[in-house]
Amino acid sequence: SGAVGHHGDNLAEKILSVLPKLPGHKTDVMVNMVELTALPTTDETCNIIAPGCLAQPNDPAAKALWESFMNLKQKEAVMEARRHLVEAASRENLPIKMSMGEVTPEQLSSYIQLFKNNLKALENHCGLLQLVLAAVQTLKHPQTSKWDNFLAFERLLLQTIGESEMPSVLKQLLPMIKSYKERTKDDYACEDFLVLLIYIYSVVGEIKCGKELDTAEGEVKKALIKTICDEPEPSPLLQKIT
Repeated sequence: SGAVGHHGDNLAEKILSVLPKLPGHKTDVMVNMVELTALPTTDETCNIIAPGCLAQPNDPAAKALWESFMNLKQKEAVMEARRHLVEAASRENLPIKMSMGEVTPEQLSSYIQLFKNNLKALENHCGLLQLVLAAVQTLKHPQTSKWDNFLAFERLLLQTIGESEMPSVLKQLLPMIKSYKERTKDDYACEDFLVLLIYIYSVVGEIKCGKELDTAEGEVKKALIKTICDEPEPSPLLQKIT
């Protein structure tokens, strides 16, 4: 799992990046469990249900599924999630209809719903359900489509770095740094640029210093400072940095 690269076609990496951290933990995440209750799914109710998490040491099926999330490609990993759910539902005699073809988050959600009103089945497969919910919530998360854009942009930057010097790469980045008022939901936020800059500087190796580089870096710094100052509610990360 890379700290700044978006290279992985790996579900575990996406889950760990996208879902909120489990309080008091560095490597585990909070899985929203409201879907398994009879409560209406509003933001207020989400906070009164204890979150699920990825670590399921007492559930062999969940452990096996987590291994799949880490070691298989995303497409294969979600198929494994479906297979585990179907097996669990069959064991509990739940009325499951096995469907072939591509696995969608909606399909996994509909399978999860079968366990909802059966407390025994819920208890028996709680670990597995938490992991599948983590996958569903990650796949539906807006950050996931942004992830694919990141990957495409990183590949483009690698190509540019291969063909030209650092100043021209920074100039390519500059028009994309937009302040809060100018940004749409598809534009990169401040943190995204910090991640991209770390990525660029770490893959470029030795950099030739000079006036051109100083100017390009100066412009990027200026744009970033303006963007950070314009944030109406800076994220905890930005607050820490400033």
